[in-house]
Amino acid sequence: MTDYFTYDVIVVGGGHAGSEAAAAAARMGARTLLVTMNLEAIGKMSCNPAIGGIGKGQIAREIDALGGLMGRVTDRAGLQFRMLNRRKGPAVWSPRAQCDRLRYAEAVRQELEAIPGLFMRADMVTDVLVEDGRVAGVRTQLGQTFHARAVILTSGTFMNGVIHIGERQYGGGRMGERASTGLTASLERLGFESGRLKTGTPPRVDGRTIDYTALEEQPGDPDPRPFSFMTDALPARQRSCWLTYTNPEVHALLRTGFDRSPMFAGRIRGRGPRYCPSIEDKIDRFAAKERHQIFLEPEGWDTEEVYVNGFSTSLPEEVQFAALRRVPGLEKVHLLRPGYAIEYDYFPPYQVRYSLETKRVEGLFFAGQINGTTGYEEAAAQGLIAGINAVQRLRGEAPLVLKRSEAYIGVLIDDLVAKGTDEPYRMFTSRAEHRILLRQDNADLRLTETGYRLGLASRERYERMLRKKEALAATRRALEATTVRPEEVNGYLEHVGTSPLTEPERLVRLALRPEVDLAALIAHLGRRDELVVPAPGLEPTETLVEIDLKYEGYLEREREMVEKMSRLEAWSIPPGFDYHAVTNITMEAREKLSKIQPENLGQASRISGVSPADISVLMVLLKRYGGMPHRQEVAREPQI
Repeated sequence: MTDYFTYDVIVVGGGHAGSEAAAAAARMGARTLLVTMNLEAIGKMSCNPAIGGIGKGQIAREIDALGGLMGRVTDRAGLQFRMLNRRKGPAVWSPRAQCDRLRYAEAVRQELEAIPGLFMRADMVTDVLVEDGRVAGVRTQLGQTFHARAVILTSGTFMNGVIHIGERQYGGGRMGERASTGLTASLERLGFESGRLKTGTPPRVDGRTIDYTALEEQPGDPDPRPFSFMTDALPARQRSCWLTYTNPEVHALLRTGFDRSPMFAGRIRGRGPRYCPSIEDKIDRFAAKERHQIFLEPEGWDTEEVYVNGFSTSLPEEVQFAALRRVPGLEKVHLLRPGYAIEYDYFPPYQVRYSLETKRVEGLFFAGQINGTTGYEEAAAQGLIAGINAVQRLRGEAPLVLKRSEAYIGVLIDDLVAKGTDEPYRMFTSRAEHRILLRQDNADLRLTETGYRLGLASRERYERMLRKKEALAATRRALEATTVRPEEVNGYLEHVGTSPLTEPERLVRLALRPEVDLAALIAHLGRRDELVVPAPGLEPTETLVEIDLKYEGYLEREREMVEKMSRLEAWSIPPGFDYHAVTNITMEAREKLSKIQPENLGQASRISGVSPADISVLMVLLKRYGGMPHRQEVAREPQI
């Protein structure tokens, strides 16, 4: 009976963060309990039925490379696969998949139930138990106490959630599901600071009532790439999305509901996502714009329910309905569910370490929207890292902290901890200064060895990555060793608009020309079997080799920048460093550094309000005293 109430790790919440956290902890050998209010909602896609997109697709690939669930589940549930930004450079190519909402959740549940040592319980956690500054377990609404040495909170939008539709509001974590209560108060009693955020979702409509002849079709890629590095091929069958636009008549109808809008009337106090505004916010902020894109996205293979992407709203239902019926293709549409906004509690992320363990309570981790993020991918990434680091803590080993130069996941967590957020945070490729190093195609080369070392990535996955690495090296060696004659290639070179050869040239040199497509050139020569070593991967070997060749100069400069930053990262700052005693730095820097407590100078340098001059002062002090100076010693320091 004792085993039923005692675990190594308890995960609270069964969304994308909770699923990844529970799976990671259990697969690394921890006896794990996943507590969620509704077992049928595990892995549920609360908003749009899609994974990936600009910046987000890179995160999903990184989750997969480490051994997480998201990539494999996406391949099992995918309706449509596209690579976005193909017309731009490979640094910003971003995979996106439309998913079958029900099959996605089913696949997550099946993955979790297949993991030995992972147990589930339907219940609401209302209290976090702490003894002597360390987490001891949780207490539930049903009066049960469960003990664990590590607890991960992944509450999503459920903590004191309130749903808004026009002038109506009621408690809920999402449509049809109740809010979670008690947990915010429990954490505030422990000294945590909470805040309030807002997100929203658009209406769902009946696809049988859509006039598709009036819409622009958005098909999937003709040669779709899987999300997981372990998937060899995808089914050929895909479903299309469809594009339409709003118009001035739609905007005029929406404005008739502004006086009853919970956002404009002030009933919603939480800040919403800047980069995913509601339709009423868009037409208010961009009043001169006559139309906005609307993507109609299928929800599954066996349903006619359609997600109206781009029409997120909390206006009264009758206003939503009237406006939708003025959108081309939706003149006779049947509304299945109105859009709504939801407010919920979060805890500003300066209160967690880079491991996602909280600073106030040892063994307590926060992951997902509780840290102020929005999006499935951002939540899942945090859940994965929290699950890994919960087990690392139990093992007495160092936490996994990914650098900004190693992964988008590192960028995400560094942004949250060092900069904080007062609005729902979402990832973009522009947030990653080293994005040419952090491409979606090389996530396995960057991270799978780490996942394997931790006991999360399988041996099969690790060996697959090694075969890919060797295939890339062998193909490059073949290109460097192969010389072609003018008569072999000049026809192709003239066709693509680049100067012909007058003498033999190494193939690797031709590959550097911007106009040359290496795969097409090799096909023109008819020598692919001789030159290219096939490898398991999401892109052909020659494509990956070509990227490394053409961007080699940029890649080298990025590596030099990373090396410079690594020198700052090596300057560790002792816990409890008294920044208020360092009068040689600005008051703003003292306040920010004291609040965030960075672990090294690299992290300190990225905090808003901390200048290079402040970092120089800290470096001098750390070097002079070989660690943390005492308050009286700092006070005697001359001004620098």
